Amino acid sequence: MKTLIKACLLSLLLMTHAAFAADLSTAKQQGWVGEQNNGYLGLVRSDAPADVKALLADVNAQRKAEFTQIARKNGIAEAEAARIFAREAETRTVPGNYIQNPAGGWVKK
Repeated sequence: MKTLIKACLLSLLLMTHAAFAADLSTAKQQGWVGEQNNGYLGLVRSDAPADVKALLADVNAQRKAEFTQIARKNGIAEAEAARIFAREAETRTVPGNYIQNPAGGWVKK
């Protein structure tokens, strides 16, 4: 079952990344957003432009929908699906981009 969950979450990561590849990649490279420890994107800098904030909201809405679907399909809590995704997203984050540490602070990978 863990393998199925990981496969579903990996497909979510690839789908989300492909849908917003250029913009999300740029927003991450510029240090506006990063991968939070809860499976969602977060603002690294509160002064991010409106289009970056809108992108973040869109990606997070897609992630939430996917976490809900994966949780139902696998009989787990949505938060558990999100935590598994967070671990996968952290390992795939490009060096120099931001991730959230367990204490909630932002650090460059």
